[in-house]
Amino acid sequence: MERVICLALGYAFGLFQTGYMYGKLHKIDLRQYGSGNSGTTNALRVMGWKAGLAVFIGDFLKTVIPCLLVRILFHNQSSMMYLLILYTGLGVILGHNFPFYMGFKGGKGIAATAGLLVSVDWRITLICLVVFVGCVALTRYVSLGSILVVTAFLAGMIYWGHKGDYGLGSQYLTEFYCVAAFITLMAVWRHRANIGRLIHGTENKLGAKKNA
Repeated sequence: MERVICLALGYAFGLFQTGYMYGKLHKIDLRQYGSGNSGTTNALRVMGWKAGLAVFIGDFLKTVIPCLLVRILFHNQSSMMYLLILYTGLGVILGHNFPFYMGFKGGKGIAATAGLLVSVDWRITLICLVVFVGCVALTRYVSLGSILVVTAFLAGMIYWGHKGDYGLGSQYLTEFYCVAAFITLMAVWRHRANIGRLIHGTENKLGAKKNA
């Protein structure tokens, strides 16, 4: 029951489409421009860095807030707390990626995932930040940086989960890994078009005009 509550809570917060709402305030539907997504990267490319920053902060906080609420609501269930936080983050990402009122056409969930990173473990957050900044600085491919981030996220979940740092009961560890893996695989799948362009050398670089 707790898992369902966390998924539903997360999904409700994920429905707050920061990019779509920000664009509408400026009379732009982000889904009609650029990549067609309503996330941070497309907002940055279509509307500039101020829009990108605003959308990132909104999508970041919409994960942090429900994860914090789950900590408060289920504070007495320490043996599965981090599992419930993962379910909450998954719910947010699902709501962000597949909002029912927008025809299930949302973003790719990376900014929302960043909020989950902060909510789970500061060490993984720092590692993912270094990976993302380093990758984008060297290649200018935001998509590649995003894929590497979710890969590092999964590796960190498995490593520190196995060490027992999250206080999870042994009966929850496999489920914990599966939820983390699902979040990672969903992010990679959402970037499947980007992966194809990376392979063929046609992916758009940060700061460059979008290919026709």
